[in-house]
Amino acid sequence: MRATEQLKQNCIADWQAATAHAFTGSLGAGTLDLDKMRGYLQQDYLFVEEFVRLLAAAISNAPSLADAVPAAQFLAVITGPENTYFQRSLSALGVPEAAEHAPETTAFITLMRNARLSGQYEEMLAVLVVAEWSYLSWASTMEDKADDLPFWFGEWITLHAGPGFSGVVDYLRGQLDSVWETLPDSARAKVTETFTKAVTLERDFFDAAWAGFPVARAAA
Repeated sequence: MRATEQLKQNCIADWQAATAHAFTGSLGAGTLDLDKMRGYLQQDYLFVEEFVRLLAAAISNAPSLADAVPAAQFLAVITGPENTYFQRSLSALGVPEAAEHAPETTAFITLMRNARLSGQYEEMLAVLVVAEWSYLSWASTMEDKADDLPFWFGEWITLHAGPGFSGVVDYLRGQLDSVWETLPDSARAKVTETFTKAVTLERDFFDAAWAGFPVARAAA
């Protein structure tokens, strides 16, 4: 069994809860309450700055240029189409980009920052794999519905589905699978801990989004 598959199986209950969530199910059906989407997008946009820093750190720690290039190409997607998706969606939904950090948001940002500052490629990959593989897992089941949805729903699905994004996930998993083989038991234990925590925090974030994050409104 691939290392990344085993890492997922170690926390499969939380993984399944995060990737088959009522929030994403309603999003894919186009029935999600718009205030829940507003709050979710405001909070998710707060992740982008630290995510960019984490991905850039992974690029700088990749073993070779060949290992770094796919991540560099993905970084351009995050800072380009995904960034503008947030801006367009929040504008269309009539709310500002800025919002107060919810506890669930702060927790995941802290995990990303700790992985980046660790200087350990495998720690960075553990968080990146969970973040992207979990989104592929739910979005790929809804890809055929995306064109019929308002763009703030549909484009969020297509950004996390399809051959291009699937290739990103395959690349990240492959990097972690490869480096896993070189790690001592102590480092493997740390990766397992980080991967499991990332999955738990993904579930917590979707639970909070389903309950409804407070929506920041523009000043009158």
